[in-house]
Amino acid sequence: MEFKFGGSETNQKTVLGHPSGLFVLFFTEMWERFSYYGMRALLVLFLVSTLLDGGWAWERSEALQLYGLYTGLVYITPIFGGLIADKLLGYRNAIVVGALLMTLGHASMALEGITSIFFYLGLFLLIIGNGLFKPNISSMVGQLYKNQGKEKDAGYTIFYMGINAGAFLGILLCGYIGEKVGWHYGFGLAGIFMFFGMLQFYYAQKIFARIGLSPKGTVDFDDAIEDSIEEINDDLEEVVDEAKKSKVTRDRLIVIGVLAFFTIFFWWAFEQAGGSMTIFANDYTDRVLTGAGANTFKIVNTILTIVPMLIITWVLTMLFRQTFSKFALSNILLGTSFVIIWIIVIWMLVREFQSDQTDVPASWFGILNSFFIIAFAPLFSKIWQSKYNPTGPIKFAIGLILLGLGFGILAYGSMSIPLGAKTASVSMIFLILAYLFHTLGELCVSPVGLSYVSKLAPVKLVGMMFGVWFVANFIANWTAGITGSYIDPIVEEYGMTTFFLIFTLVPIGAGIIMIILNKTLLKMMHGIR
Repeated sequence: MEFKFGGSETNQKTVLGHPSGLFVLFFTEMWERFSYYGMRALLVLFLVSTLLDGGWAWERSEALQLYGLYTGLVYITPIFGGLIADKLLGYRNAIVVGALLMTLGHASMALEGITSIFFYLGLFLLIIGNGLFKPNISSMVGQLYKNQGKEKDAGYTIFYMGINAGAFLGILLCGYIGEKVGWHYGFGLAGIFMFFGMLQFYYAQKIFARIGLSPKGTVDFDDAIEDSIEEINDDLEEVVDEAKKSKVTRDRLIVIGVLAFFTIFFWWAFEQAGGSMTIFANDYTDRVLTGAGANTFKIVNTILTIVPMLIITWVLTMLFRQTFSKFALSNILLGTSFVIIWIIVIWMLVREFQSDQTDVPASWFGILNSFFIIAFAPLFSKIWQSKYNPTGPIKFAIGLILLGLGFGILAYGSMSIPLGAKTASVSMIFLILAYLFHTLGELCVSPVGLSYVSKLAPVKLVGMMFGVWFVANFIANWTAGITGSYIDPIVEEYGMTTFFLIFTLVPIGAGIIMIILNKTLLKMMHGIR
């Protein structure tokens, strides 16, 4: 019997029109992103906090440079993780090993109060673990689909929703506990759910059949037959056909390179979220609410928290219906993790309602990006499957322009901040609107980029090319930290508005160039849309 999707018979059972295995990967990636973004939300705030508050009292520039180096390195190691999986471990083993290393990394960071060595050891383990985990789980998503069309684009968008569900919960809970209870508790909580993510993936991996099992076992039987037929045809038309094939491959790899280059401009600006935008939220935004304002925030925050939790729990129950009979242990572990999450969420909300005054955590604004992703990802997924689906380069251009407009809003909101000011009380609305525009831009760039790598790269190089894609993210994240570290001298001499205008003009300019390149890139894709 011919299967519609790759993987086992159980994987043919669908959730929201997609193979069940997509949602095994969805929840695995969700817990990994919970751990990453939970720690990321705390990193800069912990480093710049005073010794009295349990922090290390670093200068802003030093904290942002370490932030840039760390977030950059977690994206350069995937090129090696992709190669190791392609040549040695296979995708599935690489994912499990990477998840284990990240669990140990978070546990080490939770012990930062004993000695700083544990803090740096934790960062090191997280960087290495990310390298093994990140490119290979993305590669497995692509292999669930036998066609290269709109269905795969939609699948990656759903997968990206899982990424942001984890980011949402990680920033919300780790950020809250880290700022309100203790930094090491926040770091430790991130590791607990990374451990759950590893176990639920390990005990459900048979749903993928041969996908990701080994470097030679990542293609299903039907695909192997098709490959054999193609090899015979290549032998019959060796000279003409192989010349053609090398040109097509070369052109498609060039397109990946161009898209990777322009994604640098996007993430360079976008990653200010965990750096300079966190500083802006902490020191320049009015976060103390009382009376009606406090009550309004509590209600909005409750809705922002409960609605995504209900959506994710609903998806979880649909996955249970399709897979529990075959993968009960994995489902029980996943269900247990959600019970724990619900307990923590309810505790947090009750605790906030018992207080007369609300001091909004600086890390809280980070959940807006994730919330907007969860809210808008299904809509974008439908658009990508409709007749209104724009080309990949145009999607990139729209994303870059929307990102720039978001920073334009921050630039406008910062006009009242005096030169050299270390604190201010700018309205929260400017950060909220900025995150909205950044999120809409992100939905046009990131999941689409992942999908195009899987469609344009040769099968044997998919893991490595995902690694190359993440090298662009390394450059973007590292330079984001370096650029952000100049916030104090720029604000002192030119003002906060000028600082944010830098991140307004550069992405918009890159978006305009991408529009100009659209037709040329489409030709070089040779039929891949």
